[in-house]
Amino acid sequence: MNEVVVTGGCGFLGGHLVDELVRRGARVTVFDGAPPRERPQVPPVRHVSGDVRDRARLAEAIRDGVDTVYHFAAVVGVDRYLERPVDVIDVNLLGTRNVLELAAAAGAKVVVASTSEVYGRNPAVPWKEDDDRVLGGTDVDRWCYSSSKALGEHLTFAFVRQRGLRAAVVRYFNVYGPRQRPAFVVSRGVHRALNGLPPAVYDDGRQTRCFTYVQDAVEATLLVAAREDAVGECFNVGSPVETTVAELTALIVELTGAGAAVPVATRDLLGRGYQDLRRRIPDTSKIGEMLGWRATTPLRDGLARTIEWARANPRWLELSDTGAAPLRGTAPR
Repeated sequence: MNEVVVTGGCGFLGGHLVDELVRRGARVTVFDGAPPRERPQVPPVRHVSGDVRDRARLAEAIRDGVDTVYHFAAVVGVDRYLERPVDVIDVNLLGTRNVLELAAAAGAKVVVASTSEVYGRNPAVPWKEDDDRVLGGTDVDRWCYSSSKALGEHLTFAFVRQRGLRAAVVRYFNVYGPRQRPAFVVSRGVHRALNGLPPAVYDDGRQTRCFTYVQDAVEATLLVAAREDAVGECFNVGSPVETTVAELTALIVELTGAGAAVPVATRDLLGRGYQDLRRRIPDTSKIGEMLGWRATTPLRDGLARTIEWARANPRWLELSDTGAAPLRGTAPR
């Protein structure tokens, strides 16, 4: 039976990964600053509470005998990297360094969760894993998340080459699904619609994203961890289907029966610290050719499952991101 550690395992994507690992019979340790969440119908996992910047505490989770570490701990979301840029940089850089050091000492393989944000605003889509990064100025908080995650990738590949660490990087593209914090374009739209509030169409609504259902992302992650030929590699994980924000919002309205969407100007909402991207599209040929993976969940189906879950979970609907003011920090990420 494999022994694994998931940093950030109480978060959205990390939590879904933990559930699947437990279902497959792994012994799982979650390292997270949040308290253990309820997991009906599955056995409890070991939980170590702490901050990935605290190496001594992290060492209580990543220790001899651990086979694989999935590193998901990060400060994520437009609202957070506009309001807490120091924490974003510290957690993504110092925390990742601690994870890599301890995993190398334990002889564990590492899968590092990264993001499509690392490509910045490169206009030449779809993006391949080795494409150039095109970013705005360093005085714009929008880019601190992208830069800090890219530095985490640099560290990962440096450990592979210099320390012999078995590690790989996965770059996720707009993952959505049940349990996601209602501060992202899909979760926010569903949350507002089911609370009787109009979903938002950001700016002209013609900017595009490729939305990836969470279970597809989990399957790709586990495949990368299982394959030795993935060591030292980076993989885009996403749907290749390009969808405008306006089309997404219209689909949410259709599936929930909500009222008409309202236009929102991100510059007025977020200030100059936020800069939007017009298109964000992955080239997934590498993970398809090397590992045989592709996203299989159509957006309509994934949204329907997400909405069904949300209707059945009033505690999620009661989260504080309701009303007009909490649109603050929400953008088409």
